[in-house]
Amino acid sequence: MKRRDFVKKGTLGSIAALIGAEVVFGSKMPANYTPLAIQDPDPYKLFNKHKDMVVLNDRPWNIEAQAHLLDDKVTPNSSMFIRNNGLVPEGIDAKTWTLTIDGESVKEKKAYTLDELKSKFKKHTYQLTIECGGNGRAEFDPPAKGNQWTVGAVHCASWSGVRLRDVLEDAGIKNDAVYIGYHAVDQHLSRDPKKEPISRGCPMSKALQDETLLAYEMNGKEIPLIHGYPLRLVAGGWPASVSGKWINRISIRDKVHDGPKMTGSAYRVPCETVAPGEKVKDEDMCIIESMPVKSLITYPKSGAIINDGKTLNIRGHAWAGELEVKKMEYSIDFGSTWTTCEVEPPVNRLAWQHFKASINFPKKGYYEVWAKATDSNGVAQPMLLPGWNPKGYLNNACHRIAVKVK
Repeated sequence: MKRRDFVKKGTLGSIAALIGAEVVFGSKMPANYTPLAIQDPDPYKLFNKHKDMVVLNDRPWNIEAQAHLLDDKVTPNSSMFIRNNGLVPEGIDAKTWTLTIDGESVKEKKAYTLDELKSKFKKHTYQLTIECGGNGRAEFDPPAKGNQWTVGAVHCASWSGVRLRDVLEDAGIKNDAVYIGYHAVDQHLSRDPKKEPISRGCPMSKALQDETLLAYEMNGKEIPLIHGYPLRLVAGGWPASVSGKWINRISIRDKVHDGPKMTGSAYRVPCETVAPGEKVKDEDMCIIESMPVKSLITYPKSGAIINDGKTLNIRGHAWAGELEVKKMEYSIDFGSTWTTCEVEPPVNRLAWQHFKASINFPKKGYYEVWAKATDSNGVAQPMLLPGWNPKGYLNNACHRIAVKVK
């Protein structure tokens, strides 16, 4: 961002100095254009991400973690996946930021500054699991369009802010309210100011939960710009698209919100199971709400090698949308038999849970360690890819790592 500002103010000579060569047709370069050679090329430095993060797309930015980067109980910024639909906003001034509450079902349209939100409403802090609805899309066959996430589009950070419920109730909620929709300042890829890149929401029942926050801090500090500074909606346990970033307006609706990425097939799955590759009408697609039960082995990294006779200690996280994980198991014989892991309760509702186990292998050779979580309703992860859907959502197949015993 700073480079771009420098370029806008600089001369052809200063640009040439940065590039290390004469800009031959510099006089024909469009005003305020940033040459490719000096555009910010390093997302790891730009967003303070670990070098092992995987860039899936740069317009818009979409970056995922690898499983071993998610070993922390509370996910640090360096390992948090990035999912964007539009361009990252620039020039944000938190001092002049306002949040407007409006819509057909608000009793009184109101606007709040950040200082007013912080002073008028009680601060709450929760660890909340956020997972992209398309996490695991890369495994679907036939392939589904979209970013080919593997396993790393999930995190559980500590979020602090005010309850959305408190703000909505302060403005007043009419009896006919059924949904909220969020609006933000990120720009559409076309740069058309009349277009929103994404504007999703959730039913009032989710909006009014204790843990649904308008967050202004992440892990005890200001939210990084790429994760929604200065104000982010955080709705744990539901697809990450519900947790809108850079929020400046929330509408209380008397109908299901109909903003961009709320209609058609976006963030929806077939209401009934379909055969792989089958076309599904938009009206036969249902909105994703609570995410399915899932788990991730974060230690050791896949490809681990241990000596014969040694014990392998594994650990990881498990989560189940609105529910809790009640049982965690591992298998070393491709799912033929399962052994129970130790699993901790969540620190609060909608936080992921941590598991661990010690494994002894019977002989030298190649193994795969599979992890399987079961939720409080008794529903377990499928061992392999679950039901196919056109958009490649909700893959909660067992996570697997490779291990060699030598």
